[in-house]
Amino acid sequence: MTDKVLSVVIPCYNERESVLEILEKVKAAPIDHMEIIVVDDKSTDGTTEILKEKVEPLVDKVIYQEVNTGKGGALRTGFMAATGDVVIIQDADMEYDPNEYPLVVNPIFEGKAEVVYGSRFLNQKAKGYLLNRLANKGLTILSNLFTHQKLTDMETCYKAFKRELIQSIDIEEQRFGFEPEITAKISKKGIKIQEVPISYYPRSNAEGKKIGFSDGVRALHCIWHYSR
Repeated sequence: MTDKVLSVVIPCYNERESVLEILEKVKAAPIDHMEIIVVDDKSTDGTTEILKEKVEPLVDKVIYQEVNTGKGGALRTGFMAATGDVVIIQDADMEYDPNEYPLVVNPIFEGKAEVVYGSRFLNQKAKGYLLNRLANKGLTILSNLFTHQKLTDMETCYKAFKRELIQSIDIEEQRFGFEPEITAKISKKGIKIQEVPISYYPRSNAEGKKIGFSDGVRALHCIWHYSR
């Protein structure tokens, strides 16, 4: 039990099929004190209306972006709105299990780490499409070469930070380049990123997965650019 607060930042773009279900899971997560922040990144599929009608009464903050800025832009907004002791990222789909928040955030609550990543591949059989796994592995290896971390899953959604730390970092990337960018900038501060194993339930492109080839190319650029 702890009196510390976990801020859950949920970037949300065109997730009308899953947003209510994931929020129910977030609210049921085994954390004593939570602040839930949803950032609607100018959705166009009816997600905005669901947030206004059904979600606003259930969470602490819903922020509506005036223009679509991508995951990085939405996270930048959410991080600056956070007031908890620790901040964790939660995608608005069903790929990650909020019941595992304690695994990721407790090392920070206990003062044993400043940043923790939940790894989908640590000490377990890899899941997801082969090409996606290979791309993730390649990007993670390359990121490690530049940052001198020893990560197995740089691209994971479940990243948790001390709030003061994440709010001190200028996030420049708009889309999924956020992942290598934040890893590089944390590493430049001399901070070791701790990893813990988490579950993973991958969805397909048909189910709404948004990352694509161009994001992988951008990630390569970000690994080099932000590690200089």
